[in-house]
Amino acid sequence: MDVEALVRPVVESAGLELWEATFRKEGGRMVLRVMVDREGGVDLDAISETSERLSRRLDLEDFGRGRYELEVSSPGLERPLRHPRHFERSVGAKVKVKTVEPIDGVKVYEGALVSADAEAIVLATDGGELRVPYENIASARTVFEWGADRSRR
Repeated sequence: MDVEALVRPVVESAGLELWEATFRKEGGRMVLRVMVDREGGVDLDAISETSERLSRRLDLEDFGRGRYELEVSSPGLERPLRHPRHFERSVGAKVKVKTVEPIDGVKVYEGALVSADAEAIVLATDGGELRVPYENIASARTVFEWGADRSRR
């Protein structure tokens, strides 16, 4: 079942961007977690309205065929970066990247995200700029910095 394809139309009809949607077992229960965003961020009203719309749509689709919890939230200040569009939207932000294979003997990098395209990202690290192809990224997230300009989100 393609969870993102099911929830994307509902999220976009609310004027929001679907950041990520996952459906998995957590602690003995099934959880549908939907992260939404928009330029300038989302507020509690937008999240609540989207949650209600999604709940109605999922009931119509007979989603899950059993009990599950629906969680709708923003990606947060330290947001996960999983798709090229996430990286593209976060250019200029400080990020932490863990690689699958070490680069110059190192697997964890932190620095400013200089650029992102369809194949790779470029980080500004203490040792200079570093190009990391997406297939070598195990995990990545933005790093919150007090007082930093976060107008890109």
